[in-house]
Amino acid sequence: MGTPWASVIAGTTAVFSAVATGGAWLAARRANSTAEAVARIERDRWHADLTPQFRVTLEPKRGGDAADLIVHLAGPFPLHRLDEIRVEVTQSNDRDYDTPAAGRHGVDPEQWAVQLWGPYKFLRRANGADSAGKTARPFALAVGKGRTFALTRTDPPPWWRGNDSEARWRARWIGKPVRLVFTCRRDGFEPWMVPCEVERPVEPQVY
Repeated sequence: MGTPWASVIAGTTAVFSAVATGGAWLAARRANSTAEAVARIERDRWHADLTPQFRVTLEPKRGGDAADLIVHLAGPFPLHRLDEIRVEVTQSNDRDYDTPAAGRHGVDPEQWAVQLWGPYKFLRRANGADSAGKTARPFALAVGKGRTFALTRTDPPPWWRGNDSEARWRARWIGKPVRLVFTCRRDGFEPWMVPCEVERPVEPQVY
């Protein structure tokens, strides 16, 4: 019998068709993957370009026991606004304040956890702050607008002993800045976390 060329041709055509279909599917998949990667890179770039820019100043009041923290959303202009801003006061130095073992040196770990290691904290009744004075009530802000917060001196830890504990605590923070972290949200974007370090001006003297 002769070779069934019609069947061979039909089978070969089917194989070529399957290969072509598979190649087109792989090409489409690669194109989609590339498009997704490009879109992700573009989203990340746009997110970075819209990182909030804050101008923050600290104005101590007479005696230095209180201060005004002035937060101004300076840009970028295309951001237009932030739907929510959370401000947290963080420790003012780079020491490691790991929680001590329970009862060691008479330190309560819970008290240690809420202690603010820095010169100032939020004044609770004025800012809706938490009990430790670390965070204030969240707020919205448009670019070009600002907000003022009332600060007060932090208290020395309850385990500090001696009649000079207050003086020693204040001396600990001489020359140290006030450090903040802004957590910023706007609909349609991933949150931004913006650290900020505010130098303390010379405090006014009482005469």
